[in-house]
Amino acid sequence: MHLSKLLVCWSALLLALAATFAQTPGTPKSTKPAVSTYDRALLRPALLKDIAPATYQVKFVTTRGEFTVTVNRAWSPLGADRFYNLVKHHYYDGARVYRVIPGFVAQFGINAHPPVNAAWAKATIKDDPVTQKNLRGTLTFAKTALPDSRTTEVFINLKDNTHLDSMGFAPFATVDDKGMNVVEMFYDQYPDPAQAGEQANMEKGGDPYIASKFPKLDTITSASLVAGPASSKPAAKPAAASKPQ
Repeated sequence: MHLSKLLVCWSALLLALAATFAQTPGTPKSTKPAVSTYDRALLRPALLKDIAPATYQVKFVTTRGEFTVTVNRAWSPLGADRFYNLVKHHYYDGARVYRVIPGFVAQFGINAHPPVNAAWAKATIKDDPVTQKNLRGTLTFAKTALPDSRTTEVFINLKDNTHLDSMGFAPFATVDDKGMNVVEMFYDQYPDPAQAGEQANMEKGGDPYIASKFPKLDTITSASLVAGPASSKPAAKPAAASKPQ
């Protein structure tokens, strides 16, 4: 009789332990960053017209670590305003760093959600005069050969790319050297999607498509405005150029 009670108690204890260590229903099995929803304001680009502060900072949290960008509006006013509105409404959250060319650029700006990409496809801004050089660590909006074609895509110069200055690429921000240690770790072993004709597919399919075809690409978990009076901080200087190998 005592043995039966002991077995019953032992069985109950095992069940309780199993329940304790079992995965909670709905808990994801993977820690892969994902963004399941988005700010609906992003579907109406024409309404996102806030003027950015003279200087402001944006903190990026990525699958490689964190880095902070300092934006100087005087360098590229329209570009700085566009970037400010995109970050304010979390456009870059969940975006992949989809184009990384060693010794050239790391580019991002394709949203994780196809409807958002469709909304911004023709939301162009006019070109800004190029007042700064495309030095290592500077951020610049991507554009086509056509004038006034900037939308949402941004690249970080991985080295001095001053040949881009005369092509109309206007830097608007910088990453410091410490942050560049993170940027330079972004996965860079896939072929250039611009050459492979994959950018349109990425925009149309969003992150589900990108994850299925290019699963090793790094992700921007979040990009958010840094709280505080950024406008009181001195303008950042471009990061020092790296020495030639």
